[in-house]
Amino acid sequence: MANQNQNGYADLEKQMLILHDHEEKHFMSSEIVRDVILGVSDGLTVPFALAAGLSGADVSSSIILIAGIAEVAAGAISMGLGGYLAAKSEADHYMKELKREQDEIIAVPDTEAAEVAEILSQYGAEPHEYGPVVNALRRNPQAWLDFMMKFELGLEKPDPMRALQSAMTIAFSYIIGGLVPLVPYMLIPIATKAVVASVILTIVALMIFGFAKGHFTGTQPFKSALQTAFIGAIASAAAYSIAKLFQAYHH
Repeated sequence: MANQNQNGYADLEKQMLILHDHEEKHFMSSEIVRDVILGVSDGLTVPFALAAGLSGADVSSSIILIAGIAEVAAGAISMGLGGYLAAKSEADHYMKELKREQDEIIAVPDTEAAEVAEILSQYGAEPHEYGPVVNALRRNPQAWLDFMMKFELGLEKPDPMRALQSAMTIAFSYIIGGLVPLVPYMLIPIATKAVVASVILTIVALMIFGFAKGHFTGTQPFKSALQTAFIGAIASAAAYSIAKLFQAYHH
């Protein structure tokens, strides 16, 4: 009987470790996917609209290329810094809430224990079932603190490398996306011809990216592909039209 109990506990611990590892990988992968989506979507759209707008102003491909590369560099730095600050802000918020929860466990343990009971009751546990859990957590302050952070506040402990990882992922993704609409301007010296190739290439890239985004985020891939391409097309058309209007006005 003792051996059966030991085996049962060992199996349970193994399952908990596997589940924790699965949750952590899933959590991290979702954050990375989100950063890639943010970087690539802006990288494809903003330089694309800029290049289209400059093409409407009848400047050479070399000027558009210089302006486009400058925008990609500035955009990558700006987006990367934004991602860093956002992740840093999340980490700071977590630490602030952790300190507050820690103080409450020390100052008003009975109130916090009542909150644990209330949380467990929301999951359908009866008083005779959650009573031992509450007592077990009170004996282990660190586990109690982790429980309150996750189930009361819904906060996951952030990875200490998350801010830097987010900045690098967004910046790199922005550069990859931003270079796509500029490739035709590297190969075709006449801007009016290069812009046609840029539009076709970027719309195709937006559709591929939109399809992949839909696949990873669980939405309909084809619908996501069309929506992403449509947004990019609207942005470039607007920039091109505005440039043409300004040119006509000045003439």
